[in-house]
Amino acid sequence: MSATVEELETEVLALPAAQRAHLVEKLIASLDVEPDVENAWAEEVERRQGEIESGTVMLLRGPAALSRLRAEFT
Repeated sequence: MSATVEELETEVLALPAAQRAHLVEKLIASLDVEPDVENAWAEEVERRQGEIESGTVMLLRGPAALSRLRAEFT
């Protein structure tokens, strides 16, 4: 017997938040994605990682980044 979407939804919503988040990640990853988009993102990640490793960009901690954003956009 297969569960209906409504039954699955009820069961999933009863899971702890961490397990629901894990399931969401798996579900999103299972959706069809355009290979060109995936390749473009992979290239972007590699480019940014290279900038971090070479020291050409400066990383900020969360509070400092938020402070700068607030100053710029408020």
